[in-house]
Amino acid sequence: MPAIAPCLWFDKQAEEAANHYLSIFPNSRITNILRYGEAGREVHGGVPGAVLTVEFDLDGKPFTALNGGPVFHFNEAISLQIDAKTQDELDHYWNRLCEGGEPSQCGWLKDKFGVSWQVFPFDLSRRLFGDPNDPRSQRAFSAMMGMAKIDIAALQKAYDG
Repeated sequence: MPAIAPCLWFDKQAEEAANHYLSIFPNSRITNILRYGEAGREVHGGVPGAVLTVEFDLDGKPFTALNGGPVFHFNEAISLQIDAKTQDELDHYWNRLCEGGEPSQCGWLKDKFGVSWQVFPFDLSRRLFGDPNDPRSQRAFSAMMGMAKIDIAALQKAYDG
């Protein structure tokens, strides 16, 4: 199967965003930067020498950031998920990605570039919310609905009753 990797469309912040994400995720690096040339300038409007794309890895996963101009904007229809294993890990990603951004609910946030993220203990949620007929699952789910940043201990406490 061919590799599948997200391409994130920015106005002019591709390199800034890539460097920001590299500062948050371990084992991350920029792998390539392409720059606009003179060819196609009448169509793309890019300044020759300006960054066109930044290819980078976040903890070994490939991404591309594109400086495509102000035509398109991020929204919650697409989000990047982080499966946090511990509260410390969840706090790290949530706090760093929220810097300059805005929290939402149930582990969702928008970072300062408008990219939507879900910072969530997905493995734990499968166990806690697995049975919609179990009152413990319903208590944990209700507790989650009142959270912005997820509190793992509070979810477990709600589940345990």
